[in-house]
This record gives sequence, C-alpha cells and structure tokens, in this order.
Amino acid sequence: MNKLKILMIAMAAFTLIFSSCLTVEKKTYTYEFTGKESGKLTVKYYNIMSIVDSAGVTEVEDFDDLVNNYLNGDRVNSSYPDALNIQKRLYEEDGVLCGELTMDYPTLAAARLFQFNSKSPYTFYASSVDGESYIESNGTYGGDICPVVMWPNKLKKLVITTSVSRPSDDTYVSLLKEYVKWKRN
Repeated sequence: MNKLKILMIAMAAFTLIFSSCLTVEKKTYTYEFTGKESGKLTVKYYNIMSIVDSAGVTEVEDFDDLVNNYLNGDRVNSSYPDALNIQKRLYEEDGVLCGELTMDYPTLAAARLFQFNSKSPYTFYASSVDGESYIESNGTYGGDICPVVMWPNKLKKLVITTSVSRPSDDTYVSLLKEYVKWKRN
C-alpha cells in the first residue's frame, strides 16, 4: 500500500512540474435561472496569467495551452460534463486578458449548485473549487467554519466572486501580450 501511495504522489508531482501554470486573479460565477433547476451559467476569468517558474514553461507555451486546450479544446467540458451549449471567448478588459465561459445547465448539479428541497435556499460550496477563496456574492456566506454561499430560493440571479491568485511579483506574467499577438494573426 505504501508503494502505491509513493507512486501516486510521484505521478502528481510529475504532472504539476511538467504542466502549464495558468492562473487567474479572480473568477465571477453568474447563474441565471430559466426554469426550476435549469438556466445559464456565465464564468468570467479576470486577468489570465502564467506563473513563470523553474519548470521552464513560458508564457508563450501557457497561452498555447489556453487556446488549444481551453478555448478550442474540451478541458472545460470535463469540468462541467452535463453542461449544454458551451461558449468560450477571450477578450481584453482594463488592460488585462479575460475569458468568459457561458453554458446552459439542465440541473442544479450540472452547475455545481445544490438545493435540499424546493423551499430551501440554493447553495454553493465555496471550498469545492480548488484554490479559490470567497470574495463576495449577492447571497449569504457561512464563513470559514461553513464555507457555503446560500441564496433565497426565489432569487433568479445568483452571483459569486472568488479570488484565485494575487499577482504579487514577477513570477506572475499577464498573457495579454500573447493574446494581442494571437489576435493579430
């Protein structure tokens, strides 16, 4: 059993070392209901960056990964396997690169929401998203003890913003320059 654990840890470390280092400053999730459990989810990725580190992955390689695997690929689909009509785009806003993902969700679970019954609030488990920290929402946040955002069941638009990375030093490089080059071609 210990050999299996060591192998799993080694494989995880290898994957982290030799994979791209894409991150964003923050994300905003906007849920708009069109039915009892269905609706449209928009995820805004603000300030898409590359983390330049000793692994040798450059911002050019990270931008290629962003375009090939996220924008034109299906990496997003694996995060939301039950989503329908997925649309993706990149754009510049406030001097940084942003991304937007929109999709239709047929059920609350497909959009990573939960409701115990029709009278209970909509809930989003804020710690379910790797590496993200709660910033604000139009709901009620339970705090560190209960990291759940709850919204009244009559609300038709739910919004939550999370923090992912704070660009604090030169290891965080904006991908805006690569986007501008790519857009010209």
